[in-house]
Amino acid sequence: MGSTRTSAPLGRGRRTVLTAVGLVAALALTATACGGSEKDKANDKPDATTSQAADSGGEVKIPSDIADRLEEHGIDVDKWKNGAWKDWDKDKWLSEAEDFVNPVIEGLWKPDRMRSAKEADKTVSVKDATAAQGVSDPEPDQVRAEAEKTPYHENAAPVGKVFFDSPEGPAVCSGTVIKDVNHPGKSNLVWTAGHCVHAGGDGGWYRNLVFVPAYNDLGQSAADLGGASATEIAPYGNWWADWASTSNGWIQGGSQSGGDGAAYDYAVLHVKPEQGAKSLEETVGAALDVDFSAPSAAEAGEMGAWGYPAAPPYDGLQMFKCLDAPGRFSLSADLPTMYRIGCSMTGGSSGGGWFRVLNGKTVLVSNTSIGPMDNTWLAGPQLGKDAEALYQNMSKTYGGQ
Repeated sequence: MGSTRTSAPLGRGRRTVLTAVGLVAALALTATACGGSEKDKANDKPDATTSQAADSGGEVKIPSDIADRLEEHGIDVDKWKNGAWKDWDKDKWLSEAEDFVNPVIEGLWKPDRMRSAKEADKTVSVKDATAAQGVSDPEPDQVRAEAEKTPYHENAAPVGKVFFDSPEGPAVCSGTVIKDVNHPGKSNLVWTAGHCVHAGGDGGWYRNLVFVPAYNDLGQSAADLGGASATEIAPYGNWWADWASTSNGWIQGGSQSGGDGAAYDYAVLHVKPEQGAKSLEETVGAALDVDFSAPSAAEAGEMGAWGYPAAPPYDGLQMFKCLDAPGRFSLSADLPTMYRIGCSMTGGSSGGGWFRVLNGKTVLVSNTSIGPMDNTWLAGPQLGKDAEALYQNMSKTYGGQ
């Protein structure tokens, strides 16, 4: 997604009308995410005692297993504590699936630093978009993104922002709290895009990954946020990724324009609180199941994409959503088909969840991956057996931690 206009659109006419009782009514993410007793449902007000981010001047807590991994790669732990993480030497940039390290640096993600984070764009050109016209459906009409109702913790608590550091500086994506089938009610898992955690074929793992659910809970403007409390900015606190997994397809084939990795552009984070002991799901009070059935675009029905667009005309401070019927999209005839919907959201919404209603329940079915430079549509991967295997491995290996 970006802000530069492309040439004439590929085609029009695929639009279908949303039913009145469809996603608009059903996709109240906080309410539909929590079945069971009232105890399981999202709190009316976030617990401020768990949301105060520590400000210790950048103290680093490095568990022994992470310290061992750093040392295995020739990284001096003490130097890392003192800012060596800012060294982006391409020859030492950890890139393999097993190389992820993300020591907690308390106080790093202060509100001002969060606001300075730039969108993680993945744009496609007209040439790329026309490469597989025989596979892709006609380009959809743009759907103007609608602002989510505030406070977010009452309407879309599982949606939040993913902050991280790249060689270009602080960056931001979107993400979603998802259920952990092997640890019911106590999930610490977040779904996002692969390009929000790893640079793809030409780079490695990003650093200082943090998830902030229901960021800027009241949807305040930049001017108003100057006097906002920590609870208003991060109502459920900061959650550091102590492990991340993305697909080999993204690690090997991902690029600045999505590339061959776009159809595999998904990731799962296992997170822990900067402070507090409860799980993410218990703290937020809501989490969503993931639909790995990979329905075709025709079978999937209406979808909604949620996220925090950060590139103009948006500023990344408010949550938006787009509702549309998906079509097929592919960058090449020999690559898997992705979903595509009309949407005006820009960079920063990357990684945000796509949802549909399945058997009366809202489930995550994809995530925002790529879009054109004129911000008329978004595309996201279909989540099938490979995505489910990645999720199950994360759950079984790290879910109980």
